[in-house]
Amino acid sequence: MHASIRNLALGAMLLLVAAAAGADAIGSYGTPAAVLQPAERVIVYKQSRRMELWRDGAAIATYKVSLGLSPVGHKQREGDLRTPEGRYQLTRRNSRSDFFLSVQVSYPEANDVAAARRNGWSPGGLIMVHGLPNMPRQRPEYYRDNDWTDGCIALSNGDMLEFWLLTTPGTPIEIRP
Repeated sequence: MHASIRNLALGAMLLLVAAAAGADAIGSYGTPAAVLQPAERVIVYKQSRRMELWRDGAAIATYKVSLGLSPVGHKQREGDLRTPEGRYQLTRRNSRSDFFLSVQVSYPEANDVAAARRNGWSPGGLIMVHGLPNMPRQRPEYYRDNDWTDGCIALSNGDMLEFWLLTTPGTPIEIRP
């Protein structure tokens, strides 16, 4: 079975098992419907390669992330291979991208555009949170162990499925150094 189909099937099975198990198996969230309540915000910690989803003042999920090939510092211009830093929102969702699901980040905001223009640059864009490539060019360990994107935030396919289910357009995302 293709890896992305397998991950979707696994995610669906986990949700069914949780629903069948009842509130006791789910813990402090009470009911399966509560488990799927969306995150209120997302925080990415670039230095530690970590993403957290927050709801009701608590982290409800934590993921390992891969970043742009040049991960240190804020994205300044198109092609610099950096992942931006700052406060943005999740916008467009794409189930048919070149990667296993993708969610666009609202970079560049007005301040990013102004900073790039002062230097005569294009700020770039199309910063996404996404899974692994649908047509990988490297072994799976490469994607797990390295920064490999053009400036996006990458998750494993299983984590991307969960991220997809727990976020909505408009969710704030803060990307910290």
